[in-house]
Amino acid sequence: MKKLESYYQREGETYLIEIQLNDLNQLFNSLDPSPFLSKDIDENARNYIVGAVSEFSLSTSLKLVFYLPVEDEFEAREILPAALHHYFHYCQRGEQRRLRVILRQGRIALFVGLVFLFVCLSLSELVAKFGDSTFIHFLEEGLIIIGWVALWQPAEIFLYEWWPVGYREKVFKKLTQITIEIRLLRDGK
Repeated sequence: MKKLESYYQREGETYLIEIQLNDLNQLFNSLDPSPFLSKDIDENARNYIVGAVSEFSLSTSLKLVFYLPVEDEFEAREILPAALHHYFHYCQRGEQRRLRVILRQGRIALFVGLVFLFVCLSLSELVAKFGDSTFIHFLEEGLIIIGWVALWQPAEIFLYEWWPVGYREKVFKKLTQITIEIRLLRDGK
């Protein structure tokens, strides 16, 4: 596995996530009619930026550096940082909502699972009073097992499902505050 140093330039303690554009509009979704500050970022650019930030620890100092033609300088310096921060703030709020929904579903699933487990354990106790045959033992054990299996979904939600969403929310939060620098391309360089 190669170290991050080989993929990303560094300035002091800050790693650079560099993107070269031939035109500022390349960064934004061309089908989105919204003004720049509300525009969606192109999916490939978004995936690259989020993926690059995700490769680093959340405590690592990062900077987004855009290389643009001279003719886009004014527009880029005036609009780009605010537009990107606004977009990633929108993404962060979306992940926060998604996390709340997952946790609410987990609480509902836990309540339903516990009620179902209680019913299954009660039925198992009731069935046990009907005798001591193999079928009765099979039914008792089956009710106990299915009762515990009903808790699988809430366990999965609370143990595994929420944390990737929580991590993405933190990545987007970092992107709402990331330093953005515009560097100009001169003579095709």
